[in-house]
Amino acid sequence: MDSSSIIVTPQARDFAKDISVAPAANPQNAPNITQKGPDPQPISQATGAPDLAPGQKPDPKKQPSIYGEIPQIPVLDAVEGIKFDFNHGIRILFPQNGKNYHVTFTDIDTGIILYSADTVPGAFITSVKKFFIRFRLIIHDKGNDKPIFTHDYDATDKEVMIQLPVGTIGDSIGWFSYVERFQLKHKCKLVCVMTPWIADIFKKQYPNITFITTEETKTHRPYASYYMGLFFRGDVDNQPIDFRYIGLHRTAGYILGLEDTSDIPPRVDLSAPRKIKEKYVCIAAQSSSQAKYWNNPFGWITLVQFLKDNGYRVLCIDKEKVHGIGLNWNYIPYGSEDFTGDIPLQERINLIKDADFFVGLSSGLSWLAWTCKVPVVMISGFTHPTNEFATPYRIINYHTCHSCWNDMRENFDHYDFLWCPRHKGTDRHFECTRLISAEQVINTIKKIPTFRPAEKPKDDKAAASDNATARDPKEGKHKK
Repeated sequence: MDSSSIIVTPQARDFAKDISVAPAANPQNAPNITQKGPDPQPISQATGAPDLAPGQKPDPKKQPSIYGEIPQIPVLDAVEGIKFDFNHGIRILFPQNGKNYHVTFTDIDTGIILYSADTVPGAFITSVKKFFIRFRLIIHDKGNDKPIFTHDYDATDKEVMIQLPVGTIGDSIGWFSYVERFQLKHKCKLVCVMTPWIADIFKKQYPNITFITTEETKTHRPYASYYMGLFFRGDVDNQPIDFRYIGLHRTAGYILGLEDTSDIPPRVDLSAPRKIKEKYVCIAAQSSSQAKYWNNPFGWITLVQFLKDNGYRVLCIDKEKVHGIGLNWNYIPYGSEDFTGDIPLQERINLIKDADFFVGLSSGLSWLAWTCKVPVVMISGFTHPTNEFATPYRIINYHTCHSCWNDMRENFDHYDFLWCPRHKGTDRHFECTRLISAEQVINTIKKIPTFRPAEKPKDDKAAASDNATARDPKEGKHKK
């Protein structure tokens, strides 16, 4: 049996690598669906989470899925009551009609046969690989060489659902531009599952995309669906390549089978009038894990003073002015102006877009600043620069430990706020950013074309010298 597919049947349960199910059966009180063929296949009233066979219920002991639901019964009709679709991989459900079939599905683009086997009545077959594959489905009567049904994947004018359900700003922004690229490539009717308060900044910019919540997925019956995410521990079933090789955002392009995985920020509304007359800089110092912080104890205070000495207002736009856990707490940088708060993202955009530049971490507000088309100074030691969007003002110290997030030998622990896989509990804990100096950040800022240093006042001697060498515009030479 090809490892690229799962077959779940009453006799072949052991072949299932990711799921363990009972034979397809009519759930209690579920209506029947009318189908082509003599034996109608029962259908559940409920929709299903990924990798659930018809009639199977989620394991209550497992962590609930962050994704919305897909129809538990495949939505497309083949022949003789056979159902199929491309929701979370290719799925084929055979009816309890007493017939045996032979099913094959291939990758059209590579010409590779991914699965080819005989079935039994009630078999439910789904591919292990859940990322985009342009499948060809071929069904034969068992023992007959002539196909009774063939279908090539074609999403043109069909509903495709792409799920970005996480409530994290950076991930959603990083993945979203690939969503539109998929729609343009396949000319499909695209439905995007996204947290509402993040979707609000995109809805008017992308009128051809329908935005819904995870709860609203229950009312949709898409032709195909794909799940965006960062899949850990070497998972190459939900993503074709481990995201740590290619970057947090580019993994979406790979999952969706796009040739163009370049860095293109999503469109946002930048039309609001400027609110602050003075020159200013926006900064964001807080994050979800201590590894993301600039852990140099003198970093922010020195940088803020430098910016203020150069005539800048320094606006801290984090959601929280204090954030941490246990005995570890991080405070708004001393000397910055408190613009923190749980504020709509569009209001953040309205402020960031007119800043001379933005200084932040490998965190959500840096991604938001990227959409605002301002220079982004990103300070990060635990990620490699390929992990985020390209910026010429990326700060990392290669003289110390760095890039553990992108190290295939390490796995991020979401529940450990002090995660530092190589040096936790030693004097090298978080050295990746403790050893990023304020001097390194300041020298990088000086390279930004929009940085406007304060004009130094001239002393009396310098002013007199300037007057003595002033050019006479009529004579075209210096006065003496």
